[in-house]
Amino acid sequence: MAYILPFLSVILGYAVAVFIKPSKRQNLKLLLAFSGSFLLSLTVMHLLPEVYEGATAHHHDHQGHEHGHNSPIGLFIMAGIIFQIILEYFSHGAEHGHVHGPGKHHDHSHDHYAPMPWLLFISLCIHALLEGMPVSHHNDLAWGIAIHHFPIAIILTAFFINSGLGKTPITLFMLAFSVMTPLGTLLSENLHFIEDYFTEISAVVVGILFHISSTIIFESAENHKFNLAKLLVIILGVIMAYFL
Repeated sequence: MAYILPFLSVILGYAVAVFIKPSKRQNLKLLLAFSGSFLLSLTVMHLLPEVYEGATAHHHDHQGHEHGHNSPIGLFIMAGIIFQIILEYFSHGAEHGHVHGPGKHHDHSHDHYAPMPWLLFISLCIHALLEGMPVSHHNDLAWGIAIHHFPIAIILTAFFINSGLGKTPITLFMLAFSVMTPLGTLLSENLHFIEDYFTEISAVVVGILFHISSTIIFESAENHKFNLAKLLVIILGVIMAYFL
């Protein structure tokens, strides 16, 4: 399931964009707000405590006493946030649904995206690959990433169709994006290097997920005003993550 869920969610999102062509941006925004709140809650409730526990245990092993207050884990989390900001510089925020969906274009969409948008492609793939790494120890996170990737896949596919990218490049792009998270999980389970630095890598991913999910929650609000439906789906995301 940890491998299949993130893969299927992107394929499903791609299929919805190609065959159903959703036109209601409001529904997509609600889905985004839910996915952001679900992902943020999973990160805060499950991933974050374990990252700090792992760091504390690591300190005990090496030092025989605790250095909790100056744990470098906070630095790795901040590094994840900064790394995500750098990735977004190249991807224009596509990983939180920031490319404009059906019928809307960025002013620069034609000069940037008529050919294969390599910068967007590479930054999204790095992002998805890293997200997959903690899944090897936290299978619950596969649900969070799957729910997060579903609306993103719809928006991305619609955006590519609008920018005049051909069917083959779009399909290949979305296929590559869909296998990146399972590939991250696979690498994490099989490479000793990743296993040795699992806590640090997870902390970087916590930073990435913090930045993305909080951005999704705030950006999906029109003029930063939360309407009732938005508030309810955000609360629902928190409750569901708590019981997972």
